[in-house]
Amino acid sequence: MQKKILSSLLVSTALLMTACSDSKTTTETKTAPAAATEVAAPAATAEFDYKLTPKKINDNVWCFLGALDKPTKENAGNMANNCYVKTGDAFVVFDTGPSYVFAKQAYAAMSKEVGADLPVKIVVNSHEHDDHWLGNDFYKQKFGAELIGPSLINTKYKAGDKTRMFKVLPENAIEGTKIIPVDKSIKEEYDFTVAGVDFQVIPIPVKAHTGEDYFLFMPKSKVLFAGDLVMNGRITSGRDGAVMGQIMALDMIKAKNWDILIPGHGFITDKTATDEARLYFTLTRDRIMEAIENDVDATEINEVVTLPEFKDKKMYDILNSNNVSYAFDEIDML
Repeated sequence: MQKKILSSLLVSTALLMTACSDSKTTTETKTAPAAATEVAAPAATAEFDYKLTPKKINDNVWCFLGALDKPTKENAGNMANNCYVKTGDAFVVFDTGPSYVFAKQAYAAMSKEVGADLPVKIVVNSHEHDDHWLGNDFYKQKFGAELIGPSLINTKYKAGDKTRMFKVLPENAIEGTKIIPVDKSIKEEYDFTVAGVDFQVIPIPVKAHTGEDYFLFMPKSKVLFAGDLVMNGRITSGRDGAVMGQIMALDMIKAKNWDILIPGHGFITDKTATDEARLYFTLTRDRIMEAIENDVDATEINEVVTLPEFKDKKMYDILNSNNVSYAFDEIDML
């Protein structure tokens, strides 16, 4: 009898242990999916949406006009102007924006605008500031476009460099952007024709906005793409430029007898497009010359030359005092 009782107890104990073991296993199995969910990789960040809409300038010219601001994470560098010219069944592009993503979206918007995916044959870059040409690689990769631009792009920048746009733009806007060299740089006027549309690339022979600036002119339609040699609605940056060269460049632009001018930054494109730039540079030159004649030195120049006519323009508080200091150093050496 005792043996039967002992045997029964052993069986009961074994069943109890098995039940506990099964219960634990079941609990672990149920919680496994939750743990797997917690360690799942996050979804890739969506590409920055520039929300680009081209503005039609005339029958075959469209431009993307950027904000009157410095580059920020919020605008993702969309603060410079770049333009498309439709030439038959192809495009010519002037400046390419701050990133590969921007250039790709600009091209998509233009393709929608004209109702066709036309190739880009030639790209012209106005100068070496990276908000104007970091989109070059998109046009080279997709179309093998010829890149015409200042030699400074090739000598000052190399693949892998982290320029201002790489440091400021959000990752989903700068991703995929690569620095590549331009194919052709010029020292004298360079003329080309695409599908019967004539173009003139004009280099400035002296330091102006930068050490090497181009503007593009369409002589038949009298449209001129000025790059940063002309801005309106905001103050320019003189960190790489020269006031005397800027005035020379404006004289060269005036000599082309244009009807439409697209500034590097700004929205005014009619015959008054250069008025602000000319006034800013001539006032800067004349007032600094007068100050120097009155023995004003570098430590006092910003108290004497303030250019209040431009105090309501964008970027005045950020750039104007530095511009005056740069111009003083330049003119004092004349």
